[in-house]
Amino acid sequence: MKEKDKKSKILDESFKLFRTKGTKNTSIEEITNSAGVAKGTFYLYFKDKYDLQEQLIVKKSNELFREALENCDKEDLKTFSDKLIFIINDILDNLNNNKLLLKFISKNLSFGLYSNRIPDILSNDELSVKDLFIEGLKKDNINIENPDVILFLIIELVSSTCLSVITEKNPVSLDEYKPVLFKAIKKMISEN
Repeated sequence: MKEKDKKSKILDESFKLFRTKGTKNTSIEEITNSAGVAKGTFYLYFKDKYDLQEQLIVKKSNELFREALENCDKEDLKTFSDKLIFIINDILDNLNNNKLLLKFISKNLSFGLYSNRIPDILSNDELSVKDLFIEGLKKDNINIENPDVILFLIIELVSSTCLSVITEKNPVSLDEYKPVLFKAIKKMISEN
């Protein structure tokens, strides 16, 4: 097995174990046995299981953004605002349909955009979602102050509220929440 394949196998198997047993109740030995690698191989890539968990959160949240972007590209959306709302809606629907993933990522959705680990996940020719956001603003001639910070605020807003809304319907259901959220996001990206 190639080195990159070994790391991928560890990530895949640990994700299954973390979702079913939780990180705290999963041992490194269980991860390595499930992945079919030696413990030494584990430590080539990860300091401990919490380092592994962080890398998994980055990977899974980045995958959510990438899938939403791919789905958005299939739509005939004209404005940047409509595209951004589509992406957020797609992510919310995905998390709503996959509650184990939602609980795993918890309130760390922004890791997929702002973690220092992003270069480890992306291939050299891929643009980050953050870069695509900035490009979209420029393409639609939307001039907002600190676009990087605005994107961070949007993702943190979604991340910090969606767990309660989806799992507990608190303070409202997801269907009631979306229009309020989308209106707030549109205000955040309107031109100054």
